[in-house]
Amino acid sequence: MANGNGNGHGPRVRVGAALEKFDEKMRGSQAWTAIFRPGSVYRRGYTDSPRNRSYVIMNNVLYHLHPVKVKRHSVKVSYTLCLGGLSFFLFILLTVTGIFLMFFYRPTEAAAWPDIKTLETAVTFGSLVRNMHRWGAHLMVLSVFLHMCRVFYHGAYKAPREFNWVIGVVLLLLTLLLSFTGYLLPWDQLALWAVTVGTNMMGYTPVFGSSVKYVLLGSNEISGDTLLRWYVLHVLLLPFVIVIFMAVHFWRVRKDGGITGPL
Repeated sequence: MANGNGNGHGPRVRVGAALEKFDEKMRGSQAWTAIFRPGSVYRRGYTDSPRNRSYVIMNNVLYHLHPVKVKRHSVKVSYTLCLGGLSFFLFILLTVTGIFLMFFYRPTEAAAWPDIKTLETAVTFGSLVRNMHRWGAHLMVLSVFLHMCRVFYHGAYKAPREFNWVIGVVLLLLTLLLSFTGYLLPWDQLALWAVTVGTNMMGYTPVFGSSVKYVLLGSNEISGDTLLRWYVLHVLLLPFVIVIFMAVHFWRVRKDGGITGPL
């Protein structure tokens, strides 16, 4: 469609100019720099374009998993205690053992608890794998929490790592949710009462607490719908989301110069 200047590109040109102006303003902000780090495109000799920015990201992730230089103290076990790597290892362990458990578990009121008993008594290595999954979940919550404490104590949340600190906080919350949703799956009295207390606490949240509680339970009280919803959250939604955030977290660790931070 033509416009007053005699061609069909006037509005798009004006929108493009406005977006460029907005981009220039945002580049000066601390948040924009912490998240996107646009200056890195020029430092690596690329021209400023979306395609070249993607090259910078891909080169960092695929070809340079470790920085060229690291501080000597940052590679000592006593500095990081390998808590980040331990958390990732435990997530892999939970994924493998969880897939094994899925072969012998049905998320229904009638079958959940009998399947757990069958797993412990009649399945080869079933009790071992279930206990590895259970204790691995407890250890992952502990290791992620200690990892966050270590990062805070060493001041590694400071510039330019503010964005990655936020990603870490989100990963901690997702880890807690992953552990809590798995707590209901054995469908025993301990699980039922723990989830009852937890969801009642959520129900007292101002404004939308009752709605959140109903969405989580699928009804006004714990039922088979609750078990199915929490099973889907535990084995599909939350692992998928946590993998995405872990990928962003690892990428930011590399982009921000490695595991070390301000002291």
